[in-house]
Amino acid sequence: MGSIAKKGFQQYLIQLQHHPLRTKAITAGVLSAISDIVSQKLTGIQKLQMRRLLLKVIFGAAYLGPFGHFMHKLLDKIFKGKKDSKTVAKKVLLEQLTLSPWNNLLFMIYYGLVVEGRPWVHVKAKVKKDYPAVQYTSWTFWPVVGWINHQYVPLQFRVILQSFVAFFWGIFLNLQARTMALPKAK
Repeated sequence: MGSIAKKGFQQYLIQLQHHPLRTKAITAGVLSAISDIVSQKLTGIQKLQMRRLLLKVIFGAAYLGPFGHFMHKLLDKIFKGKKDSKTVAKKVLLEQLTLSPWNNLLFMIYYGLVVEGRPWVHVKAKVKKDYPAVQYTSWTFWPVVGWINHQYVPLQFRVILQSFVAFFWGIFLNLQARTMALPKAK
């Protein structure tokens, strides 16, 4: 079994080297799917909601993976690939003041409008009510991940690490969305 896993990982690394964007998009989609399956089970959903699952896969594969790929390349270009503590702190600060708020806001809007199919007025009210707490929680968690990612992880693996950690963050966001959901309009 160990050699199968080793060969699979080697194939994954080859794909990552030859097709980095596609591999990161697929990885983000798969991890979004697993995260949503876990979230659905934790919230007591007995039968998987396949539409919701597919929409979460689309969000991961079409947005999270590609956005992360280009964002990390851009940050490395802006900061010339430096990894000294001062530069890493600047990267993390830039991420947390711009990208983090944007990603959390976009996810909340996507989840409300697309996944749950709620009217804009309800999604807007939910975002207004819950976004500050979600963003605050994000700022207590993601800067550590960002620091580790920029300080120790090679560029080609940063989106993978971020996607893996986002697996758990996605569970948190899903649980937040489910427990704080506003009633649907009649």
